[in-house]
Amino acid sequence: MLEKETLENGMVRVTFHVSEHVWAECIALLGEFNGWDAQAHRLCQSHGDHSWHISVDLEPNHSYRFRYLLDDVEWMDDDHADGYEANAFGGFDSVVRT
Repeated sequence: MLEKETLENGMVRVTFHVSEHVWAECIALLGEFNGWDAQAHRLCQSHGDHSWHISVDLEPNHSYRFRYLLDDVEWMDDDHADGYEANAFGGFDSVVRT
């Protein structure tokens, strides 16, 4: 699930959520906004419902491709993304629009 909030400075804070039913030791958020860097945005697991989440401040009026990487080996799309676009690897990237 994606939650979006426009900040006072004009940036859009996007909170990315992954279900607690996804079994992983770690989940990384990779995308155009972080150079597809697996170390840049690691999701945290909440203590209450055990879902995974991270918030990232992004430029407004842009579309960004992204995916989740589970345990540094398995790619996962976001079922609640704003859209999907084919990638160069024969799969699809999730898209968030700000």
